[in-house]
Amino acid sequence: MASIFTKIINREIPGYIVAEDDRNIAFLDIMPLVKGHLLVVPKVEVDYIFDLEEQDYADLMRFAKKVAIAQEKVINCTRIGVAVIGLEVPHVHIHLVPLRTMADIDFSRPKLKLDAEAMQEIAAKIKSAFDNG
Repeated sequence: MASIFTKIINREIPGYIVAEDDRNIAFLDIMPLVKGHLLVVPKVEVDYIFDLEEQDYADLMRFAKKVAIAQEKVINCTRIGVAVIGLEVPHVHIHLVPLRTMADIDFSRPKLKLDAEAMQEIAAKIKSAFDNG
C-alpha cells in the first residue's frame, strides 16, 4: 500500500508542494510546528533514511539544502532546523522547521492549524524563492 507521501507525489491527494525535481519533492507539513514547516521526501518509497541507496541519500540532502535556502528567504526565522524522526509515516522524510527558539522544533507541543488560504500563501512564497533561487 502506498504511503500518504507517495499519494501526494502521484497527485492522488493534494499537497502544498513548494519544490520538486526528478528524485525528490518538498511540501508543507499539514500539521506544522510553526509557519513554513516543510517535509522533504524522496520519490522512492523507503521507510528508513539509512536504508536509502547512497546516491539517493546524497541527492535528498542536496535537495533539502536548496529548499531550506529558499524557505529561509521568505519565512521570518533565525535559521532552519532539521529533524528526521521517521516514526509517523513509513516513508523517509526530513522536517525543515523555521526556528526562532529551540521550542520551535519541539515535536511534543501542539501543532498549528492553518487554513487553506494561509497554507497556499506560504507555499507560493517558498515556491517562488526556490524557482528564482
